[in-house]
This record gives sequence, structure tokens and C-alpha cells, in this order.
Amino acid sequence: MEPIRVSGAPGPAATAALPAGAEEVAFDIRNFNLWYGQRQALDDVTIRIPARKVTAIIGPSGCGKSTFLRALNRMHELTPGVRLNGSLKHFGADLYGPGIEAVSIRRRVGMVFQKSNPFPTMSIAENVLVGLRLNGVRDKAVLAERLEQSLKMAALWDEVKDVLNRPGTSLSGGQQQRLCIARSLAVQPETLLMDEPCSALDPIATAKIEDLIQTLRDMYTVVIVTHNMQQAARCSDRTAFFYMGRLIEYDDTRKIFTNPRNTQTEAYVSGRFG
Repeated sequence: MEPIRVSGAPGPAATAALPAGAEEVAFDIRNFNLWYGQRQALDDVTIRIPARKVTAIIGPSGCGKSTFLRALNRMHELTPGVRLNGSLKHFGADLYGPGIEAVSIRRRVGMVFQKSNPFPTMSIAENVLVGLRLNGVRDKAVLAERLEQSLKMAALWDEVKDVLNRPGTSLSGGQQQRLCIARSLAVQPETLLMDEPCSALDPIATAKIEDLIQTLRDMYTVVIVTHNMQQAARCSDRTAFFYMGRLIEYDDTRKIFTNPRNTQTEAYVSGRFG
């Protein structure tokens, strides 16, 4: 299948969606639209996501949250009937530019999914190192160093350091999700995307993932999709509210939850719909 191409010149940015400040921008997205066949899933989204902060994407089911997140590392590449236009840049580089391969983007923009997905035939260690091996890393000392580093960053090393040869699927649900995070971190991406990473976890495992997100914010740009309003309020620096494929409001998290500008945002965060 031919790669998806972005077409059409972006228009002027929606200034309400661009918080002020001189901070470094990880994602600069302008007038972005996406269709599944005839159905438009994202409508004229303009947003700047800051580097080395946590941005939460909230909104009711079917509003375009996960569609938006997956566009950030070209996960729609093989979906039949998808077309899109607008401008998507990651640290100034065009994500959908001519000659840019999806594989190279995914090395820089890691993804953690709603359901943990360790490779069932691989050990804990092999799960973490698979991306490095695919990228041609063979040095045993480098692999051992990156294995320990990644598992420590995912707050999993102390729990698994003596059982690294066990299958990744032998771990608990929360441990498996942290293993998948370690796998993403091992290739040293610039950005980590998380799509409902705690939705299938118990409160204790959820708390560990949230603590992990806090430790990652100084080193990585983290973008998290969540239905959990409390989680968004606890974990994120910025929050974007999506509704029916449109970005309704984007601002500092504290402001979104205490003094939103838009009545739809206020209704959603206060629990009156969604």
C-alpha cells in the first residue's frame, strides 16, 4: 500500500489553541484533517504540544482522541481509506514529508497501547531489546546497559532483575504495561504516546504508571489519551479537550479543570455529559 500523503496548504493557525510562551514545541500541528472513507474523524485541528511536558487528551468516546494520537506516529499508515491533510511537524520535521519513512518516525515517537502487548514468545529481556536488535544493535555491553536502564526508567528493574529469562507474559497486567513502556524507551525516542495506558489496570498498578509518567516528564514529551478526568488532572501539564473530531479547548490543565473558557469543556469536566 502506498504511504499516506498529506496534501493541501495549511491555513492560518487557530490562535486560541496555541498557549503563549517561548517553550520548545514538540508537535506543531496546523489545520489537520483526517477521514476514514467519507467520514471525517478530525476536523481542522491546530495545536502546539510542548516538549518535555505531559499533555493529556480528553473527550467522550468517539471524539477523535485515539485517532489524533495515532496520527502522531503514522499508525494509520495501513488503514484502508484513510486520507488526511494539513501540517504535522515533530521538532520541526514534517511527519508526513516526501521520503520520510514511517519506521524512522516510530523510532522517535514511541507508542504504548491501551492493552499491554508483550511479545508472547519472548522473554522479559528480549521484549525490551527487540527494537534495538531490529535497528542493528549487536554489542552485548550496550544491550545489557540499555536493558537495565530501560527497566529502571519503567520502575520495573527491581521486580524482574532476577527473572529476565521468564516470558514477558508471565508478569502481572501492570508489570506487562511497564514492560511495554520499557520496550518503547529502549530505543530512546524523543516522545512517548500513551493510549489509555491504565484503563485495564487495578488502582495500585494505575498509581505506579502515573508515578512513572511523572518521572518521565523531565526527559520526554509525553502525550496521553485518557477517559479518567482525575488522571488527567493529576498527571498532565496541559490538557486538550476534543469533541466530535474538533479541538474545543487547549490550555494549562489547572485552568481547564477550574476555569475553562468553553461551555462544552465545562460541561464535560464537570461530568454533565460524556
